Amino acid sequence: MSKSSHSQPEKEQPEPLKTQPPLSGLHEEKDAEETADSRGAGGLSGLAAQIEAVLFVAVSPVTEAELREVFGVPGSMLSAALRELDAHLSGGHGLVLRALAGGWVLETNPHFAEILARFRDTAQKGRVRLSRAAVETAAIIAYNQPVTRGEVEDLRGVRSDGVIERLLSYGLVRLAGRKKGSGSPLLYRTTPRFLELFGLNAIADLPSLEELEELGEGPVVQRFGDTDPEPDTGAEKDINDRIEDIPETEEGMPDEA
Repeated sequence: MSKSSHSQPEKEQPEPLKTQPPLSGLHEEKDAEETADSRGAGGLSGLAAQIEAVLFVAVSPVTEAELREVFGVPGSMLSAALRELDAHLSGGHGLVLRALAGGWVLETNPHFAEILARFRDTAQKGRVRLSRAAVETAAIIAYNQPVTRGEVEDLRGVRSDGVIERLLSYGLVRLAGRKKGSGSPLLYRTTPRFLELFGLNAIADLPSLEELEELGEGPVVQRFGDTDPEPDTGAEKDINDRIEDIPETEEGMPDEA
């Protein structure tokens, strides 16, 4: 009788312990991959689209070191995204990517130089340039509207026909009918363009005269019924800071300062 042999079951060997990567490094790698892989507008990767946004708002060339610090990605990934952005913009866009002074900038496409020159000329024609006298007169009209030219001149102490004509030509004030009484003089009011220029939603948003005086900014525009006006009062600083103030002499106004 033959002896049957039985195989002994093998012992299970314990699995080796897995080494876990540092959590911080894992998160950084994951964030970098998500930044690069997510797709932005126009088919750009998320990283390339974000670089485009940063360069658009930058006022000077942005170096690759600065971009690496902002996005926290390796240099190879950053270079690839810059090449992607360059190829994207080279396909007939209005902006182009250019290396300048050791960094990167977005510039207008040189192929559109002619149309840009035409736009610059048009924009300069529509630019509002006000003298100190114009600022002062606009402020008086704003605080006292509707107001006549004579009333403006009473407050300013000088002739104001020329400066009012200039404000009319800029669309900052408008005719608002005639005042009842002797001579029926024209009345003037400010326009929506005035609100836009001075960053106001409504005339009610103008600071009160009391508030201006509390700021200690010197003489301010007066309302009718206040104390006697002094000639050549300065326009309130809150308004004057919003526009370009240039020296100018009004034609036909020998008494104008």
